[in-house]
Amino acid sequence: METVILSLGGSIIIPGDINTNFLSRFRNLILSYIKKSNRAVIVAGGGHVCRVYQNAAAKILNPKNLSNLDLDWIGIKATKMNAELIRAIFSKEAYEKVIDNPTKKVNTSKKIIVGSGWLPNCSSDKDAVLLAKTYDAKTVVNLTNIDYVYDKDPRKFKDAKPLRQMSWKQMEKIVGSTWKPGANLPFDPVASKLASKLRLRVVIMNGTNLANFKNFLAGRKFKGTMIE
Repeated sequence: METVILSLGGSIIIPGDINTNFLSRFRNLILSYIKKSNRAVIVAGGGHVCRVYQNAAAKILNPKNLSNLDLDWIGIKATKMNAELIRAIFSKEAYEKVIDNPTKKVNTSKKIIVGSGWLPNCSSDKDAVLLAKTYDAKTVVNLTNIDYVYDKDPRKFKDAKPLRQMSWKQMEKIVGSTWKPGANLPFDPVASKLASKLRLRVVIMNGTNLANFKNFLAGRKFKGTMIE
């Protein structure tokens, strides 16, 4: 049985309103995938919901008095709400509880397991990396709202170039080495360090392009960035 670990970005679960059209198609694709004796472990990110609550806290309280720990806990709770939604849409096909400790393997015959954020000082990307270790998976797929990782921010630089393959050292140059709550990065820097240490492969792709994601699952050519 092949296991795929998915870090499902909150930005595509709820870009503004809940993206029910995407979630319906995503559900169908995952159900098709597990019918072939595969397993999917899905970690939900916080995304837009997380930032709405974090920004609200910053408006009420002077940001200087708002700790990173408080911001992280807000983000973690946002992932839990998103994860409950993802678990619910798979109904009886999924393990009955959202897991929040990625280092503890659950004993279940269910082929879909849904997780949320766990501890502060990182994003749900790190939880996905820890789940890969727990479930002996070699690859983590980060489904986000970008097609590729770029050598610089494409929103600021018109000459930014997509990187189809890169090393973890290259990734560290882009994301840095320190986690900041609410940061909008291709992959969490703490997760990147751990993935590099574990020699994991991480694939970053636009999760809303489900035909492309299906190609990846089928072992065909796909659009995205592979880091290893």
